[in-house]
Amino acid sequence: MTAQTADIVVIGAGIIGAASAYRLAQRGLKVVVLDKDRPASGSTGRSVAGVRAQFHNETNIVLSRESIAEYAAMPASGYRAEGYLMLIPEAGWPGHRDAVALQQSLGIPSEALTPDEAQRYATFDTAGLGGCSFCPTDGKVDAHSLNHEYVRLAREAGAQVVLDTPVTAITRVGGLWRVDTPAGPYQAPQLLNAAGAWSGEVGKLAGLDIPVQPARRMVFCTGPLTLPRPVPMTFDLGSGVYLRSEGERLIFGRADPLDSGWKEGLNWGWLEPTLELALTRWPWLDAAALDRNASWWGYYELTPDGFPVVGRMPGAEGWLNACGFSGHGVMQAAAIGRVVAQIATGETPFIDVSPLGIERFAGTEVRRLDLQV
Repeated sequence: MTAQTADIVVIGAGIIGAASAYRLAQRGLKVVVLDKDRPASGSTGRSVAGVRAQFHNETNIVLSRESIAEYAAMPASGYRAEGYLMLIPEAGWPGHRDAVALQQSLGIPSEALTPDEAQRYATFDTAGLGGCSFCPTDGKVDAHSLNHEYVRLAREAGAQVVLDTPVTAITRVGGLWRVDTPAGPYQAPQLLNAAGAWSGEVGKLAGLDIPVQPARRMVFCTGPLTLPRPVPMTFDLGSGVYLRSEGERLIFGRADPLDSGWKEGLNWGWLEPTLELALTRWPWLDAAALDRNASWWGYYELTPDGFPVVGRMPGAEGWLNACGFSGHGVMQAAAIGRVVAQIATGETPFIDVSPLGIERFAGTEVRRLDLQV
């Protein structure tokens, strides 16, 4: 069968792939997007849809800053600046205070607070905390609508989006990447791996080692609550528990570092230890009922250091990666789409993403750059 041709094949129609396809097509490239499912059916649609620029390093801060600015200008994003509140244990406070200063130097309106001062944003037990930080421009988006909006924009710009079409093989033939699917083959000189938690599997199809692994995450939801005020996204960095308001309810969760691989379904055994830690910090949560039907699960796409893999693949001409966002894909997709388009067209990216190159995993020791915050 004769292959359909393009300038670049994008594998993945989640928010990273869709935003990248839009920016690539906007630059005049002939773009084909392939996805085994549909937009927002993977990690994007099952995220908690938070966006924040409160990070400890410049790369993450700037990627989120630029993405949040784009979402704020997109009515379809559903962006709401409800803020993020970080609760920091005593041992971590000096480093976190330095991170707030870095954020401020990069134009982020975050503020360092005492635990008592932070009570104006949410009510919590202050035991063991060294300090807190809050950023009013952090918040949340409608990840489903945002993903579909980028797909719409990509199509409007000329991209072909082929859904419900899994990739079955990838080979390099005559200077082109040939991508086989049940709908027929596609070929292009460039290929973007934006397959989220499946990015490692996509790499294997081409014989490439891309260190992205799936990790299951639970999101528990309470029944309706009567609270004096909405609760912003609040992270207790000591326990790893987060919670925020979702209408009249609260959603909350905590990462299980041992829950990796292609496991499916809600792990209800993870609820009790998570809730026990949550009640220590938020005793008033004891009045909440759990809505099992509204709770959900999804996959993170983890790398060994918690940073994404972005850029060209050494030794594989024309192969680009934008994957492994470790829970930060929704909050950074807008900027990554622009960066990918610039790399693909030979320009210098407007954000320095060289720290995110896959080359950093070539050594025997991997630095844990910013996994928790």
